Amino acid sequence: MSSSSPAPRARILCVTDLAYEARGRRYCDEDIYLTSRLREDFDLALCHPLDATALMDAFDAVVVRNSGPVLNYQSEYEAFRARALADGVRVYTQLTGKADAAGKQYLVDLYASGYPVIPTIDDPRNMAHLPESPEYVVKPKLGADSIGLEFVTEAELRTRTLDDVLIQPRIAFRYEVSFYFTDRTFQYALYAPDPAERWRLERYTPTPDDLSFAQRFVDWNAIDHGIQRVDACRAPSGELLLVELEDLNPYLSLDLLDESAREEFVTNMKESLRGLLRQPAGEL
Repeated sequence: MSSSSPAPRARILCVTDLAYEARGRRYCDEDIYLTSRLREDFDLALCHPLDATALMDAFDAVVVRNSGPVLNYQSEYEAFRARALADGVRVYTQLTGKADAAGKQYLVDLYASGYPVIPTIDDPRNMAHLPESPEYVVKPKLGADSIGLEFVTEAELRTRTLDDVLIQPRIAFRYEVSFYFTDRTFQYALYAPDPAERWRLERYTPTPDDLSFAQRFVDWNAIDHGIQRVDACRAPSGELLLVELEDLNPYLSLDLLDESAREEFVTNMKESLRGLLRQPAGEL
């Protein structure tokens, strides 16, 4: 009798920029840890985001992790996205999302549709749709990590030519809170008690209303396989407002979790990735 060979392991290309320096976070540490755990179950290689398009055909799936702000390599990212969608490449998180992976126009659209979002417009002529504020936040639609963010007065806004930006009132929120999901299942929450220290995070125990708020946006985004982070702020009046829905390369702050929570997240991410791999290539 001949012994059967073990089933081949799936080949995963993990896209990460280990040299990117983010304020208040060490992207490289998180991806070194996470890829070491994924390697337990998959054959895995790492590459820089600029190399992903050339390499991805040799792998069963592409996992985009802490690859840095797309604004730094916009044309290359758009080429990767177009090629992956055209060829049916399995990308994790899936590229079918409607949030940050496609730019921040969704904040304008969701606000106009009545969702609980920080009031957002993209044209100074629509200032009447925003609550009055001593200052306003202006940031690029394709921005990330506070790149290009400015605080301006309404008078300054009316004297400037602005293209491809978001305009929001500067809200004196109580704190920011992030809800982390694999697929559409909640995993954990973290918050920054001090608004001036965005990345000094602590564990947060969400209320049922908090979870309903976050789940609403994850369900709206309609991603079946991937990681999403719902960032919100607690407004002065007490309600949560969406700041952004990160569905491209959300930093996970895994180092702030205890061992049990971190292990649970890794286990769920592996199972989520297996779900993506079960989908026939070319039918995504």
